[in-house]
Amino acid sequence: MGDRPRIGVLALQGDVREHVVALAGAGADARPVRRPVELDAVDALVIPGGESTTMSKLADIFEMREPIDKRIAAGMPVYGSCAGMIMLADEVLDGRPDQRGFAGIGMTVRRNAFGRQVDSFEAPVEISGVEGEPFHAVFIRAPWVERVGSQVEVLGRVTDGPAADRIVAVRQGNLLATSFHPELTGDLRLHRYFVELVRAA
Repeated sequence: MGDRPRIGVLALQGDVREHVVALAGAGADARPVRRPVELDAVDALVIPGGESTTMSKLADIFEMREPIDKRIAAGMPVYGSCAGMIMLADEVLDGRPDQRGFAGIGMTVRRNAFGRQVDSFEAPVEISGVEGEPFHAVFIRAPWVERVGSQVEVLGRVTDGPAADRIVAVRQGNLLATSFHPELTGDLRLHRYFVELVRAA
């Protein structure tokens, strides 16, 4: 792997470029991944924010579903933000009947839990294991986590407002997920956390 782990960003839909830039700044060799052969060349994967139902369809069109499922089962580290969190959840509430993710994290998430686009907001969120001040978290039509299984570590919750105490960051083994978009803020601490997770794996 070397000092700069190769981390792919699933480039089917969503804010791919922002994650590539953030990962590079956090010490990774970051690159877009759209085909199975490109997935084979990386040590880890980021599933970006975007539209989870569209991402689900494109995963089938680009024949990425089975390769990603196999890599997750084999222990590949994956980080999902917003739609990526939905794609990593074992159960999704308010999703389309034909929507399928990659699963992996024993949690139930609710799509668009914080409201539609007009209800997007920003809030401070403290992340367990990440030093420094709370994250300035950007939520855009974001999910939240309703339930977690016994193997899931809750890393962050909303601290105040109408969504106070809702779970917005989790980890299960090599899988990491957040409801918010750290790639949009210039704060690289969560991407550094994931890069270190990849190095340790």
